[in-house]
Amino acid sequence: MITINAILKAKQGKEEELFTELKKVIEPSRAEDGCVDYVLHRSIDDDSVFLFYETWQDQEAFQSHIDSPHYQAYREATADLMESREVRKFQKV
Repeated sequence: MITINAILKAKQGKEEELFTELKKVIEPSRAEDGCVDYVLHRSIDDDSVFLFYETWQDQEAFQSHIDSPHYQAYREATADLMESREVRKFQKV
């Protein structure tokens, strides 16, 4: 299992636009083979900060997600909306 934590911060004034784009990628990602969990969170303290918490069956499933058309569309649509993007990969021990 691979767990991904992706912390995304919207540019000032782009919070709702980013939120809209992030929601679009949830359902197609959950439908992918190898997706165990794919959940979007929004910070209680700062509405410009979002967290994707994802669990993938293995590296192959995660890579398939990264290569998928809906993921590529999400990256393109959000490129100018984010101030920062930090992605960390974890393996269950």
